[in-house]
Formats: sequence, structure tokens, C-alpha cells
Amino acid sequence: MVMSQIRLFRRSIVNSKDLIQLTSVRTFAAGGKSKKGSKGGAAADAPKASTLSKEVKSTTVVGANILKEGADPKIMADSEYPVWLWHLLDKHPPLSELRRKNVETLPYVDLKRFVKLDTRAKIKENNSTKAKN
Repeated sequence: MVMSQIRLFRRSIVNSKDLIQLTSVRTFAAGGKSKKGSKGGAAADAPKASTLSKEVKSTTVVGANILKEGADPKIMADSEYPVWLWHLLDKHPPLSELRRKNVETLPYVDLKRFVKLDTRAKIKENNSTKAKN
């Protein structure tokens, strides 16, 4: 019984050595074989010309498909999209401008933004005074 345990112990040592050898193998980035005469691989890093036709580019949102199966979505008419989508990139007034206005007359969206920005500014101020002390 003792001999079988010793054999098991020896096998585990050998296996752990093999494991160490396997994990300590150094790997390099896959770059493939470089062409003779090329310097720095700048030609390989250059963007490739698109193989899509102009018609496909103008009718689909290329690259928007995140699923393995499926196709890129088609571009629809502006009336097909929700109204809020067109206001996502609108400029919002900064905190200094909101402070100058009367809080009671602000629309709900601007009031909500004012409260958020004002609270954030007060937290930053409190943190800076605590850091100085």
C-alpha cells in the first residue's frame, strides 16, 4: 500500500512538472510571416478598401448587427423613428445658465438637470474641503 502511494506521489510530481513546463511556455502575438523587404508592417496595418457597393451602404446600417445570425438593419424613413431620437444630440444648458434662471419657471427636464448638476457640484465641493483638512 505504501508503494502504491509513493508511485501516485511520484506521478503527481511528474505531472506537476509537465504542467509547469506547459504553463511557462512563452507565446508571441500572431503576426504571421513578414514579407521580405517590408519595414515595420505599415502596409499590413493600412485599412482595406470596402467591398460593399454604394447601394448597400446607402440602404443599410453596416455593422449594426450584433447577433451571430441575422442581417444589418435597413435604413427607414425619418417618420418611422420615434420623436425622442431626434433630440438626443440637442445641447443642454450648463449649470451656470440654469442657476441664472428662475427655478420655478424651468421646464421639468431642465429642473431635473439642475437638481442633478447642483447636487454633483455640492458633493465635489464637500469632498474638496474634506481633502484640504
